[in-house]
Amino acid sequence: MPHTRSSRPTQRDIAELAGVSITTVSHVVNGTRAVAEDTKAAVLRAIETTGYTGDAIARSLVTGGTRSIGMAISLVANPYFAALMQAIEREASANGYTVLLADTHDAAATERDVVRALRSRRVDGLLVTPSPGNGSVIGELVSLDVPTVLIDRLSTRTDVDQVGAENIQATSALTAHLASLGHRRIGMISGAPGLPTSDERVLGYRLGLGRSGLAWSPDLVACGNSHRDGGALALSTLLALPEPPTALVVANDSMMVGVLHEARRRGLRIGRDLPVVVYDDVEWADLVDPPLTTMAQPIEEIGRRAVQLLLARLADPARAAETVRLPPTLRHRQSCGCPGAV
Repeated sequence: MPHTRSSRPTQRDIAELAGVSITTVSHVVNGTRAVAEDTKAAVLRAIETTGYTGDAIARSLVTGGTRSIGMAISLVANPYFAALMQAIEREASANGYTVLLADTHDAAATERDVVRALRSRRVDGLLVTPSPGNGSVIGELVSLDVPTVLIDRLSTRTDVDQVGAENIQATSALTAHLASLGHRRIGMISGAPGLPTSDERVLGYRLGLGRSGLAWSPDLVACGNSHRDGGALALSTLLALPEPPTALVVANDSMMVGVLHEARRRGLRIGRDLPVVVYDDVEWADLVDPPLTTMAQPIEEIGRRAVQLLLARLADPARAAETVRLPPTLRHRQSCGCPGAV
């Protein structure tokens, strides 16, 4: 029995007119699988012919965009990410775009699901802070030609746009600063394993040691897993060494909170008993006693450049992929043990 068309076109109507299956129409509408260009074109013609406007997704297929950007990021308790999201929203809004936010929980499976959910909303492009050790989602986005910009955690890929802070030279400078003060056993609390930022900051720490004529010792590096409790535990581990470090490089501000709590619990005075420097700068960095010597990331510029890269990709899909590394700024205060710093 032939199908009777309703007054309002459906995906079945689109499929019949385009000569494809309903499943194929669904893949085109929801972006859940790559479809041959000629088949996709037939589906789009059918959508336009029938006037199928059942949702924003269908309209976007015809008009060419939703003026929205998807952002997949881990909403961890880290002030850096909150500030980054605000910077991105400001720049997107200034260009007439809205941002749809999805939490990856820093888990590969969740990241895959939320990225596909954002794509089903037909966002014009994606900003992604990749989860640890997971390259499959990025590979999928690149293979499907989805406009994508990686933020903060940059990969070695050369086929995707990405922007973040420079980590290696900046952490090297923090380490060398402690060495210039006479420290010979400089410890480090590193971030979560599997993150490019963690690896790069450890590499910078090692580079700073080498430039200062100091030997690398794996015992002087304790993983704080990028969060407060991990930072406290890592400090305890380092202080339990037969020869504990006399100064410390902390790889992010969340772990620094744990260091401050553990030091206070032990009655240690930061800057005197234990000089400390930290990669990341937060609003309260100059309010604690002593004020923290930090390496401040250019968060506003990272967010702005991320949106600009994505818009450039939307305007010119064939342009060469670009990797942008922005230099952080040393905020020299007193936690490093320099009494005259401000």
